[in-house]
Amino acid sequence: MYPRLVIDLKKVKNNLDKISEMVKGSGSSLMIVTKGYSADMEIFKLLDESDIDYLADSRIQNLKKYEGTKKERVLLRLPMNSETDELVKYTEISLNSELKTIKNLNDAAERQNKVHKIILMIDLGDLREGIFFKNEDEIFNTVEEILKLKNIELFGLGVNLTCYGAVIPKKDNLSVLVEIARKIEKKFDIKLQMISGGNSSSIYLIGKNELPEGINNLRVGEAFLLGGETAYSQKLKGFYDDAFTLEAEIIELKEKQSVPIGETGVDAFGNKPVYEDRGIIKRAIIAVGRQDVDPDALSPIDEKIDILGASSDHLILDMSKSDRVYQVGDTVAFKLSYSSLLRATTSGYVDRVYV
Repeated sequence: MYPRLVIDLKKVKNNLDKISEMVKGSGSSLMIVTKGYSADMEIFKLLDESDIDYLADSRIQNLKKYEGTKKERVLLRLPMNSETDELVKYTEISLNSELKTIKNLNDAAERQNKVHKIILMIDLGDLREGIFFKNEDEIFNTVEEILKLKNIELFGLGVNLTCYGAVIPKKDNLSVLVEIARKIEKKFDIKLQMISGGNSSSIYLIGKNELPEGINNLRVGEAFLLGGETAYSQKLKGFYDDAFTLEAEIIELKEKQSVPIGETGVDAFGNKPVYEDRGIIKRAIIAVGRQDVDPDALSPIDEKIDILGASSDHLILDMSKSDRVYQVGDTVAFKLSYSSLLRATTSGYVDRVYV
């Protein structure tokens, strides 16, 4: 059935091996982020047999699927206080920034006779999660309180960059994280096991030999899935960027003008579209839409096809320049960027096939 996601497991395995070699070769442990493909179990089998160290996701529902794995499971999204019991049951580590939540995790771990590890997040200026790096008193006071908790282990520090503020990881800002970690270790006479220096946007630093000494973990999803680093959107050498492709069926193919007739307002999503007058064009409608993919994060494999727009269930294409003669019932294939892959694997209406 269409639409469908075609997953080439050999290409995924190649990318996994390459990213493992790259990250572990830099002296860092590797945390593979599984949310980008909604914890697909065929990919999990590859991960479970590999030498990666951690499996990370933003949804406990996904981490539950990995019960029985020997990899440590990590909740990437800051925990909700309403899920602390479930979190402690199904994960070994979580990323945290709020002392109230950490204390609730301690209570949950005590009830389950466990010790739960936490990575305390530091905000280096991207302005997503974490204690702001300039507030050293808050950082030290939080650490002091954490160390009083019997069922919590302060496992390390972490930072997130690029995801919200688009701040690029650099040697200078990541070195601040290392400096804070060393201050904590000295002040409290402890050893932090992990200093996690970000996500796929930090990968490029390895190639430039600029990953600061002391950073000993990276959390990687997009780089191994789609074969590129995310700081400057450069393809990684030896990686595949087409391990995942989307196929959808043409349900209408007609010649029509390119600009709507009549007064225009907003579309079904509240946006006011702008149309380019291309004259009469060959327009195809394929049976996939915004409910299932991000149209702005798709690239037709037939490079002479243009995406014009989308509604909930329809993607509109200009087929006029294509050398191929398409017909109703044919399929059109696309490469996916991260946001479309995320949405396609989360959708219950996109089938999956493995090659």
